Amino acid sequence: AIHAGNILNELRSQVMKSLRQTDHSSTILDGMDIALIVLDLPHNSLEYAGAMNPLFLVRDGELTEQAADNMPIGYDFNMDKPFTTHKMSIKEGDLLYTFTDGYIDQFGGEKGKKFMIKNFRNLLIQMHKEPMEEQKNKLEKALDDWMTEYKQVDDILVMGIRI
Repeated sequence: AIHAGNILNELRSQVMKSLRQTDHSSTILDGMDIALIVLDLPHNSLEYAGAMNPLFLVRDGELTEQAADNMPIGYDFNMDKPFTTHKMSIKEGDLLYTFTDGYIDQFGGEKGKKFMIKNFRNLLIQMHKEPMEEQKNKLEKALDDWMTEYKQVDDILVMGIRI
């Protein structure tokens, strides 16, 4: 069977081949972050594998985090280590969130600080019962209110799935 971690392992291999990343002396240490979710709805389960990007699950108002592996897709000093496949059960009403680091690393507020993961978690918990379109609007408004005169510093993507 093909599992989420194996898909990331193969992706890393193909990216390194395409970018001709062979060793640390001649290679630009560049890669990408990713979260991969494989849903098995008939069996109420999922597999998740992450390269730097975690998976959040909100169930009954509680947020749990499945940590990503601390290595990107591409050349890295941990590249001999395979990506981890995490298996989780899911149920109707669960919310899955994955995201780039752009939202939490965005500068803003009165002191020009980063938004931070704690504030992001709290925002997701506060709005998780809302319809998905309303959550999108609230995420955009919270970010706009945070940024004020600061420019966007990175790509920003938040993906939410309601089971």
